[in-house]
Amino acid sequence: MMSEDKGELAWRLDWNLVRTFLVIVQEGSITGAAQRLDLKQPTVSNALRRLEDTLGHRLIDRGPRKFAPTTHGEALFAQALDIFGSLDRLPLILGDIDEEVSGEVVLSMASHVVSPLVDATLADFQQHHPRARLAIRVRPSLDVIEDVLGKKCSLGICLVRERDADLEYTHLYTEHFGFFCGPAHPLFGKSDLTLADMREERSVSFDTDQLNDVLRPVAMLRARASFAGQPVGVSNNLEEVRRMVIAGMGIGPLPIHVVTRDVADGLLWRLPPYDDPPAVDVSVVRHPANRLSRAEQAFWTLLSKRIEETPRDQRTYGLDGRSLVASSVASSA
Repeated sequence: MMSEDKGELAWRLDWNLVRTFLVIVQEGSITGAAQRLDLKQPTVSNALRRLEDTLGHRLIDRGPRKFAPTTHGEALFAQALDIFGSLDRLPLILGDIDEEVSGEVVLSMASHVVSPLVDATLADFQQHHPRARLAIRVRPSLDVIEDVLGKKCSLGICLVRERDADLEYTHLYTEHFGFFCGPAHPLFGKSDLTLADMREERSVSFDTDQLNDVLRPVAMLRARASFAGQPVGVSNNLEEVRRMVIAGMGIGPLPIHVVTRDVADGLLWRLPPYDDPPAVDVSVVRHPANRLSRAEQAFWTLLSKRIEETPRDQRTYGLDGRSLVASSVASSA
């Protein structure tokens, strides 16, 4: 165990060892960490041993069939993730010395975030703060949460299955999913169908279309539809799921309000159920301990103001499903 004053640890600790440990846990192996850091495996192993000697605790249980952080390792990983996340944000914070708002706002969001509130905020932000820059990263919802926890972004917009106690969530909008097929599918152009008509049909979907994931309501409906086996194609990106549906690979779930134009243009056809489509909430996620730069605060102020001023029923999309069916019929006539 360490005999020195624990208050001196920050000064004598080799932070390169902590960074190496962070990568080891993220990669799940010495080999993976060595490849990512472009180092030799013995160098990475030695760095781990040196860190364990410095801290006086075993950090990784490693053996022929096991490689996982110990309780001490998990605690260090959480602290290291927070520390390095804060360091990554220093350029944003230091860039606030100018009177005019500048710097970069990093926004991590799921691929199917479509809302006039977001679009209007983007336009207002650029108009009011022309020197600021916006970086949008499209990520799976679970990765968006990890980005916010790791302070890799200031705001996240995504679907939420389980809430993390360390984060703050603001409801942005509720979207509804429907099943759709492409022009080459046998059900394209047919009206008054039921779920029974889709039994044993091939399907495509999102990676998160699982009973234990963010698209649980969609997964439950897909189970009722009794499609043929597992989806023949999956993706974490809406555009790719849409591509597979239009290409005729199978029936797939898509946010109704997002594909309205595709239905009108004859690229997609709405399938049952026409009533009570599954609802999924989309939220803005923030880390309350994450100090926002002036640019980030300006963006969040604009977005939160629009959310507060817009009634919840006006932030509920895709319930006019019957109009989509009608437009499908009109486009095929």
